[in-house]
Amino acid sequence: MATYKKRGYKPKTKAEKQTELEDDSTTAEVFNTLDESANKTEAWVEKNQKAILIFVGIVSIGVLGYLGYQQFIQEPKEVEAVNDMYQAQQYYEQALSASTKDSLYNLSLNGGEGKYGFLDIIENYGGTNAANLSNYYAGIAYLNTGKYQEAISHLDTFKSDDDMLAPIAKGAIGDAFAQLEQNEQALKYYEIAAALKDNNVTTPRFLLKAGIIAMNLGKTDIALNHFKTITEKYPKSLENTKATLYEGKVEAMK
Repeated sequence: MATYKKRGYKPKTKAEKQTELEDDSTTAEVFNTLDESANKTEAWVEKNQKAILIFVGIVSIGVLGYLGYQQFIQEPKEVEAVNDMYQAQQYYEQALSASTKDSLYNLSLNGGEGKYGFLDIIENYGGTNAANLSNYYAGIAYLNTGKYQEAISHLDTFKSDDDMLAPIAKGAIGDAFAQLEQNEQALKYYEIAAALKDNNVTTPRFLLKAGIIAMNLGKTDIALNHFKTITEKYPKSLENTKATLYEGKVEAMK
């Protein structure tokens, strides 16, 4: 057990002197061990100094490179992509309300008046938000012009967490598969779209489509479940009336 000694205390007995010598020896041994460890560490650092400096340099270059890339390359690229996408968006919006849609959708895809279309944005500005959004626009444009495989490809590439765009994109893939008469795949994507973001707009919309497809496939239990979900959870939705009618129809089929 360690004992406290007053400053200036001098050992009086032989035993006390021996204990003090042992304490001094132990202290010296501890410091010698620390010195040896420090020397070994210094030797290791000295030996591996070049590798350490290279590693630190690589990390520093990586961090600075990323920051520089974001500031001087990525951000200007994003701005330029958005500017170049403007005309394509104008064609797309005009197509939504036009009586003759195909030509405007094609202009939105391929460009016109010397301006980029969505496909040009995707090709020239890969990795930008504009290119990602262009995949959504391109997918919907292809869906509306009857090019369903192209629609599926672009819509499946599009990534989003938006409460509306994310389920609409998946639901549109379901629409494309339905047009291709691949009803199992259509059902799969309608169900994904309905479950992706729970809201009063897209959820009942795609549950209704899933229910109709399931009914046509003879999957009456699945169809009935989708229709009942609409009538019970989304009674104020636009799809509620149709869901009620289909619910009765499915029950009559069973």
